[in-house]
Amino acid sequence: MRILLAEDEPPIAEALVRSLRCAGYAVDAVANGSDADAALTTQSFDLLILDLGLPRLSGLEVLRRLRARKTTLPVLILSAQDCVEDRVRCLDAGADDHLGKPFALRELEARVRALTRRGSVIPAQIDFGQLAYFQADRVVKVDGQTVDLSARELGLLEILLLRAGRMVSKEQLVEQLCCWDSEVSTNAIEVYVHRLRKKLDGAGVRIATVRGLGYCLEKSDAWPGGEDIPIRTAAEG
Repeated sequence: MRILLAEDEPPIAEALVRSLRCAGYAVDAVANGSDADAALTTQSFDLLILDLGLPRLSGLEVLRRLRARKTTLPVLILSAQDCVEDRVRCLDAGADDHLGKPFALRELEARVRALTRRGSVIPAQIDFGQLAYFQADRVVKVDGQTVDLSARELGLLEILLLRAGRMVSKEQLVEQLCCWDSEVSTNAIEVYVHRLRKKLDGAGVRIATVRGLGYCLEKSDAWPGGEDIPIRTAAEG
């Protein structure tokens, strides 16, 4: 899940970015409404966390422009003015949720989980081999035992699970795992895949390498005899 955070107060922005990234989300942050509007017109996100009191372009105007483009992106409003009229105005403009400042990080994270689940194609639980992935809690278990995964490893596994049986290129993985201010190279993807393979040993699944293209999550008996999936070229028929 990729989140855009539009918040102009550095302490709040830094705390939210740190908290959400630790929870496994890819988070990009902007500090004014103009940058938020520009990002929303050029990038793809799964959730917008939007402060109303942004400089250069108000949060409410960013929201109105977003909905004018017929975008159904979930929007969580943050506002220091937590009055009924303020909440009604935001909801009428197309916001999905509203949270007044100050707020508890745990509550914000719970609202983020609820909004990203809403309309998501990700089921609450994915079972694959002996592996079970619980989307709401972002927990992976093998035979009932929790597997300790880093945020990047968890994000990588989620992408592969949602495309189980299909090839995912390294470039796609880089695009979905990284934020503007983070460096994720194709070499780093190889490292994450290597670590993930070790941690999923005994789960009845494996991450097969599609030579020269990317990776594919398969059940262990799908391609016996190694980690590489044989790909035939057009010339070979």
